[in-house]
Amino acid sequence: MEKKDTYNTILNPVKGELFKDKNSKFYGFTFPITSEDDIKVHLNDLKKEHYAARHWCYAYQIGTETIQYRANDDGEPNNSAGMPIYGQIQSFDVTNILIVVIRYYGGIKLGVGGLINAYRIGAQLALEASQIIEKTINSDFKLKFEYKNMSKVMRLLKENQVEITKQTLELNCLLEISVRKSNGSKILNLFNDFFGVEIDEL
Repeated sequence: MEKKDTYNTILNPVKGELFKDKNSKFYGFTFPITSEDDIKVHLNDLKKEHYAARHWCYAYQIGTETIQYRANDDGEPNNSAGMPIYGQIQSFDVTNILIVVIRYYGGIKLGVGGLINAYRIGAQLALEASQIIEKTINSDFKLKFEYKNMSKVMRLLKENQVEITKQTLELNCLLEISVRKSNGSKILNLFNDFFGVEIDEL
């Protein structure tokens, strides 16, 4: 079976999709993220903005081939908030995402079943309001060559729809390129056979 070289994530953050249950209000937020540092920033911003809320429960998943995830109940009963939110990340098959569901307590206890349901729906509504996009899993390479080979290298990159992520064009040229994983070995072979170009995987 061929390994998948695409993944789904969200395009932009979605703020504050509301779900109510017995006077408690649950606001769902989604954020595209690439590292754990992003999570702290978003959580701190939300806590400042919604300082009167009682709970800021969240789940996140980062990575495509190696997955990192965490679910946090933030003071709600064990597994009644973070895991139902994480379940929606799995349901929608998205990664590089943080979902936070903020609860304003309404004075009536919902019980564990009610909480699981509310946090699940809060996360689901936020995901339904998010624009989910497909991205490719890429391999990155570095190309080194002399300036005289520039036009040939550029032509090959263009023909193979390779994205250039960084370039230093002097007497010796350095290019960093990003290639869809399934085309990685093809590009590697292409430039390995190209006299005067060094290619290394980053």
